[in-house]
Amino acid sequence: MAQHDGKMSREEAGRMGGEATARTHDREFYQEIGAKGGKSRGDERRDDGKMSREEAGRLGGEARARQRDRE
Repeated sequence: MAQHDGKMSREEAGRMGGEATARTHDREFYQEIGAKGGKSRGDERRDDGKMSREEAGRLGGEARARQRDRE
């Protein structure tokens, strides 16, 4: 654990918070927040062929849900 002056690092705090969230939420939760995050950033694939933020958020939520299901 990385500490500075006896305090938890931001990285450690984020990791611990993510682990706690993963223990208390299901696949649907991650799919919903992934979709919401992406939707707030844009609804369609961009003209340059790159993935939209909505699609990236949705895919990220689905990937995390699959990872959680394997744990």
